[in-house]
Amino acid sequence: MLHILNKQYILEHADSGVREEFFSFPEKILQFGTGVLLRGLVDYLVDNANRQGVFQGRIVVVKSTDGDTGEFSNQDNLFTTHIKGIAQGELVDEKVINSSISRVLQSNADWGAILEAVHQPQLQVIISNTTEVGIQYVEEKITTAAPASYPGKLLAVLWERYNHFKGSSGSGFVIVPTELVVDNGRLLKEIVMKLAVYNTMPEVFIQWIDAENRFCNSLVDRIVPGKPRNLAEQEQQAGYADKLWIEVEPFLLWAIEGEEYVKSVMSFHKSDPRMLIAPSIVPFREQKLRILNGSHTAAVPLAFLAGLNTVYECTQHEFMGQFFRETILHEILPTIEAICPQAPAFAQDVLDRFANPFIEHKLISITFQESSKMNARNVRTLVRYYEQHKSLPHHMCLGFAAMLLFLKPVRSEAGKYYSNRGHEEYVITDDNAGIFAAYWQQCVSAEELVKHVCADTRLWETDLTSIPGFAAAVAAHLQELQKDGVKQYMHLLKQKI
Repeated sequence: MLHILNKQYILEHADSGVREEFFSFPEKILQFGTGVLLRGLVDYLVDNANRQGVFQGRIVVVKSTDGDTGEFSNQDNLFTTHIKGIAQGELVDEKVINSSISRVLQSNADWGAILEAVHQPQLQVIISNTTEVGIQYVEEKITTAAPASYPGKLLAVLWERYNHFKGSSGSGFVIVPTELVVDNGRLLKEIVMKLAVYNTMPEVFIQWIDAENRFCNSLVDRIVPGKPRNLAEQEQQAGYADKLWIEVEPFLLWAIEGEEYVKSVMSFHKSDPRMLIAPSIVPFREQKLRILNGSHTAAVPLAFLAGLNTVYECTQHEFMGQFFRETILHEILPTIEAICPQAPAFAQDVLDRFANPFIEHKLISITFQESSKMNARNVRTLVRYYEQHKSLPHHMCLGFAAMLLFLKPVRSEAGKYYSNRGHEEYVITDDNAGIFAAYWQQCVSAEELVKHVCADTRLWETDLTSIPGFAAAVAAHLQELQKDGVKQYMHLLKQKI
């Protein structure tokens, strides 16, 4: 029978890298959420910093969902982070035992202990990941029991902190939401301030929230699949049982909008250059949107119609692997280098990420709302590229044509549109599917179809026929895709390269 991963086991196995002094580090972070993203990103970075002697702090975690915290307490809040994937072209397979969490408290049962935790002067950071739904305004009183909403809980915590330290200067928090919402810090602050007014809280307290607390916008990115399917096998190899084991990819990004004070409080950023604190995170959001998301959107319809099913399969495919590289390095990257200084390094990291054999990222799931994504992620790139080069990005033109073919329905039923990949039927999950279906039905040629689609400003932020030659290039690709089939056209293009 395997020994349970806990403090006793760790201290008996010096090769774990966890030292006894780690368990006595003070609590410096209050974290709302026990999910795998926070554990695989934030808690990973804190643990890494502690190992480097940089931060020397631990995390008290609030579990918002129902159920007890036994899984954590039974293991002394230790868990395995298994890093699997590709980094700088090399295979990574590394197991790290994370000791960053000091305790896990249940938001309702342990609400008193949560409020007491903020009496600690060294606890200066609040981090959350409560999903996008979590940052919502809910009218509720926050001084009687544990509030239901996350903004309500946060306001109650701030009220407790304010009263304990009598509103003194320097007693506020650095507050960093990681929910996937643009300007998440600004939005969270607006909700908290509005909720404070609803609760008729003293004006001097509301002023303290505004002046003494930093609400930081942030952008996070790391795929954390969580518990492995072959956990029992992994535990046998490791020699211990771990119910909290998580798998993560090597790639990570955490960009935080903040000044020098935020850097000083969140000093664990020094342990990893991929945790970035800067006055603006717009460049990091832009490079992620254009390079990572944009290349997905440009490539996936073509790859799917060619019979591929995952992003990893694309990287191993002769044509699609080259398609991704050319699109990212020679068509997208040149359009943002001036505004995103770190974009070249990010682009290489993205290519490594796509080549991760341990991540099964299905192409059909990426095609969700394909046309809206094409507009949000790639139309600006198309315009920038033409403005810079006075020519067209050929791979992105091909990707646009493949999108049109992907969105060509063969039948509709109950308001849904369906198409075929060979003998396999798929659902077109796109809110604009009806618009494309109408064009496919009305237009008699590829040229006519592409011209109407490109000029339809319901779909695009600009009239794409204004880009010289774009509609003609897309139409030419679309004709060949229909005439020869996707696989054969890929073969012909490969011969021309």
